[in-house]
Amino acid sequence: MGIKFNSAGESHGKQLICIVEGLPAGLKVSSEFINADLKRRQSGYGRGDRMKIESDKVIFASGIRFGETIGSPITLIVENRDWENWTDKMSTEGFPYGEKVTNARPGHADLTGVLKYNRADIRDILERSSARETAMRVAAGALCKIFLKECGVEISSKVLDEENIKRRIDDAKSRGDTVGGIFEVMITGVPLGLGSHIQWDKKLDAKFAAAFMSIQAVKGVEIGDGFDNAKKFGSEVHDEIFVNADKKIFRKTNRAGGIEGGMSNGEPIIIRAAMKPIPTLMKPLQTIDIETKLPTTASKERSDTCAIWAAAVVGEAMAAIVTADAIVDKFGGDALCDTLQSLKNYRERVAI
Repeated sequence: MGIKFNSAGESHGKQLICIVEGLPAGLKVSSEFINADLKRRQSGYGRGDRMKIESDKVIFASGIRFGETIGSPITLIVENRDWENWTDKMSTEGFPYGEKVTNARPGHADLTGVLKYNRADIRDILERSSARETAMRVAAGALCKIFLKECGVEISSKVLDEENIKRRIDDAKSRGDTVGGIFEVMITGVPLGLGSHIQWDKKLDAKFAAAFMSIQAVKGVEIGDGFDNAKKFGSEVHDEIFVNADKKIFRKTNRAGGIEGGMSNGEPIIIRAAMKPIPTLMKPLQTIDIETKLPTTASKERSDTCAIWAAAVVGEAMAAIVTADAIVDKFGGDALCDTLQSLKNYRERVAI
């Protein structure tokens, strides 16, 4: 069994929580490192007023003693400061009330969610489907990044066509509109052979694709030059294999994005994701009122003009969780020293 991660909490609830299982004991962790990634998630051009309220900080509630993992489930908590602004609108059970929302936003979970779960108030859906939930993905991902650093693996991200997107954000904001974008995540130092070709659910690229598609507003994912490769001939796509004077195997290109046959091939893993524009518009689209079934305009929640930089940080987190899961799954080890020794032995064996 590898890494298991689950989260709980609503956008305006008292706190967000996640539990991470599977990390080996003996890993030294830092709240400062996790908090730095949480802060990065809240930054970026085009963010909204909610980020002026929240200042996310992680609280370790279990699984860590004296700054080290002890092998048991790790509970991470991030408190919602905005919850205090909702206390006069709360039920006795402590869940967000606010005014009843019945105007479904096109492009959001609103309409399908209330029909699926038989709810009369869209807030029952939007509170959990909100991207505020990704704070816990980032916290869990940062924890996995600390583990990956011990394994010699690093993760970074960037927003593609950054300057053009900033100009589009300015234009969209002036018109009450929103914009999306594309971000790229790169993972270096990954040993070859993570994942497997033997079953569909063991393929590493499939796991990355599922993880990235789970990020709110992401509608497309590619590994390497995936979409561009579809327009070319095989002779222009596949990464040729060479041997240097020291009999070491190498490649001059990495169009496959570090994964072949569902397995990491030792090259940097490159994943890109396309994020659609956020569905909450300050100039709302046409919709219906789910209560009256009459035409109206979509509800307005406090939102961003663009959250592509935040999405890139969430992408890093999801990449870290998937990579850490693959490493623990392959190399095992209840204690960090055993995991690292197994990884070292394997790297030496497959060195080519």
